[in-house]
Amino acid sequence: MEVCALTVELHLAGSRSLKDKRAVVRHLLDTARRRFGVAAAEVGHLDRWQRAELGFAAVGATVSHVEEVLDTVERFIWSNPEVEVVSTARGWLEVED
Repeated sequence: MEVCALTVELHLAGSRSLKDKRAVVRHLLDTARRRFGVAAAEVGHLDRWQRAELGFAAVGATVSHVEEVLDTVERFIWSNPEVEVVSTARGWLEVED
């Protein structure tokens, strides 16, 4: 079993309130969950209306499958015109068999 977490830090220049931010973040998280089958949550900058940190986790049988899923999630986030990706990071979980 292979497990990886992806964090994505975003800047939302068009956001003028927490309500604006939440609408964009909710769309990204819900779509990623539904379309790519990942766990997803807002994990940082919760009270800042132009910043967001999103976390995604994927589990699979092979490293290549998990990387493919998270690559697809990352491309989806990058393609959204309402956000600017500030940084991304991945971390693998060591699971003993």
